[in-house]
Amino acid sequence: MMQQSGRASDTQTAQGASPKLVLGMLLLVYVFNFVDRQILSILAAPIQADLGLTDAQMGMLGGLAFAILYSTLGVPLAWIADRTSRSWVITGSLVVWSLFTAACAMAQGFWHIFLARLGVGVGEAGGVAPSYAVIGDHFPSHRRAFALSIYALGIPLGSAAGVMAGGYVAQAVDWRMAFLVVGLCGVVIAPLFKMVVKDRPRPQSGPTVRFADVAATLARKPSFWLFSFGAASSSMLGYGVAFWLPSLLQRSFGLTLVETSWFFGAILLLGGTVGVLGGGALADRFGKGDRAWYGRVPAIGFVCAVPFYAGGIWTSSVPVAFVLFLLPQALAYFWLGPVTSAVQHLVDPPARATASALFLLINNLIGLGGGIYALGALSTALQPVWGTQSLRYSMLFALVLYLVAALLMTLAGPRLRTDWVDEAPARQPA
Repeated sequence: MMQQSGRASDTQTAQGASPKLVLGMLLLVYVFNFVDRQILSILAAPIQADLGLTDAQMGMLGGLAFAILYSTLGVPLAWIADRTSRSWVITGSLVVWSLFTAACAMAQGFWHIFLARLGVGVGEAGGVAPSYAVIGDHFPSHRRAFALSIYALGIPLGSAAGVMAGGYVAQAVDWRMAFLVVGLCGVVIAPLFKMVVKDRPRPQSGPTVRFADVAATLARKPSFWLFSFGAASSSMLGYGVAFWLPSLLQRSFGLTLVETSWFFGAILLLGGTVGVLGGGALADRFGKGDRAWYGRVPAIGFVCAVPFYAGGIWTSSVPVAFVLFLLPQALAYFWLGPVTSAVQHLVDPPARATASALFLLINNLIGLGGGIYALGALSTALQPVWGTQSLRYSMLFALVLYLVAALLMTLAGPRLRTDWVDEAPARQPA
């Protein structure tokens, strides 16, 4: 049944696609988002050998080159999506980032591939925040953290696919073909996505989403700042480990490119999937009684992850390292569902994409833009002392970032009791 405002019910879109199908298509696009993003990490060694790049330069390619425009353009693109068509913004973004991923195959030097990665960031800037808002439109509050966790499965699934497929193609052909194949695949699925995911009807009357109003609302809420900087702290380490672990496995553990791709891909797939789903389920369950659990669940995950990561980095045994890296990979992903859901509840529904983009601006500019480069630059600085083991020590020193993130998440949780924006209950469950 349609509501008087003209909005579709929570069980279907105006065109008949079920929320689960919409979520499935958003997940597929997010998988490609992380395939294109993560493939650079597994290809770092052959790219460095071919183009003669240092660890610091690779850190710029993996972090700063991508994050500069990815973070900043996400805000205006999300604002446009809130005011126009969220599905069209996501579709166009998919095409743009896929074409620039394919363009990485043509790089002949550092600045060539740097500019191509800038383009990937431009495209991906319009994908995530509007997707959060689409999910918020189709799933009720009490199921939103788990729905967002399903969407966040794109991170481990896409990262694992990028690592495994990228390693195989690079070994069988070369690293350039790997970029070309994954880029063109994204272009192919764009029309299918637009056919399935349609925009929900919006009220003909009501307040217009004004960027200044959304920003002012969030600025007054301590939970927004604590969650944003907590996520940014964790992302500095999370993105840094995800980018540099393949290089560590090859340098310090002696694995080949294909062995590294399977080792790391399995960790991402198994650990990431369990962690993403577990965090969302726990937050929805305990958050019903006390919304502070949307901060406590991530904090517990970060604290527990530190000793396992340290053991995995320090050991010289490949089987032991696999187990020790698998556990914290799950724990470190606990934050995705709870925090992204909490941010959705800090504003009224029409402003969800803009609010998510402002959160992602802080998270990605600091976490993605700074983390990968910081670990690479620190590794380069430590080489005179520890030689080929410098990357190992760089990652060990960076583990303190998870403890900072845990503290900020713990402080954010209780603030949700007053910062949370209640919404009208859906007429039917999704």
